[in-house]
Amino acid sequence: MTSNDWGRVADDGTVYVKTADGERAVGQMPDATPEEALSFYTKRYDALALEVDLLYKRVNSGVLSPDEAASAVKTVRAQLTDAHAVGDLAALGARLDELGPVIAAQREARRAEKAKKTAEAREQKEKLAQEAEKIAAGRDWKNGANRLRELLEQWKQLPRIEKAADDALWKRFSSARSAYTKARKAHFAEQDEKRAAAQVVKERLVREAEALADSTDWGPTAGKYRDLMRQWKAAGPAPRAEALLPRLEGEDADLDAVKREFRDLADRWDAAGKVPRDRVKELEGRMRAVEQAIRKVEDEQWRRSDPEKSARADDMVAKLEAAIADAEAKLEKARAAGDAKKVRELEENLEGRRSFLEMAKRASAEYR
Repeated sequence: MTSNDWGRVADDGTVYVKTADGERAVGQMPDATPEEALSFYTKRYDALALEVDLLYKRVNSGVLSPDEAASAVKTVRAQLTDAHAVGDLAALGARLDELGPVIAAQREARRAEKAKKTAEAREQKEKLAQEAEKIAAGRDWKNGANRLRELLEQWKQLPRIEKAADDALWKRFSSARSAYTKARKAHFAEQDEKRAAAQVVKERLVREAEALADSTDWGPTAGKYRDLMRQWKAAGPAPRAEALLPRLEGEDADLDAVKREFRDLADRWDAAGKVPRDRVKELEGRMRAVEQAIRKVEDEQWRRSDPEKSARADDMVAKLEAAIADAEAKLEKARAAGDAKKVRELEENLEGRRSFLEMAKRASAEYR
């Protein structure tokens, strides 16, 4: 019989490991020398010790989540229970025991961090909702829409909080956006009507002014011109574009750049000079076409920015990616175990999930 501090080999080749509860047979090697048998099972212990050491370091480094760490410890501990190895198995178990308080502390730290982030997200969403409501209550038609889009992007970057609070804050934010959009559209519709009415009035005034062009009745004619000018000013702005319009039409530029030029054009419209009567309708139509094109692009971007649909699409992508990662891990284990049937099943499963993931990613991208 050959033995060491942690095991022995009986005359029949049976190898025993010494434990606190006594000896336990771990295997039999009748065709090997006692030294070879002990060496074989001691090396198995060394492999277990290395696995425990690596797990110990990974858990303490925080690279594993508390749930992942607890699961890994449970798996390795099960390997120690009936380990076919010779060595100080109790010491390895004790080292695993040391990880319990570490995992508990990490779990508590994560819980506190999550609570902190949730509180911060709630505060940020409250601020975003308040600012959106302030914009909706105002009449800043030039900058309000752009600012609301910026607020929406900020909202999408924030994590979700508890459902009831998140839904309530989103309802406030979304309602403010809808109210602003409705008021903005009504404002521009009213402006369109006013411009159209002003155009009609100014076209009439131009005709009346042209009729006076050949008059030699200077006094009365001067008075009529002054009256026409007063009516002209009272009529309000009517669109004029001339050489300014081509800078916008057909320009392959981003929407914000086009809008800035269009706003500048609108501000300069009244200062551009009198438009020949025979070109008023043509230029008015071109100006309105540009404005309608801008609004169409804005409406499309607004439709595509629906955060609820975006969140659902993103959630689907995240769930699929997690499921694929889990299936890939199982596939590696099946391959290592030589389970051909399981390998085929998992490979087919992964192929379907990956195809669906690509579809989900394309759907999610449409809301970016």
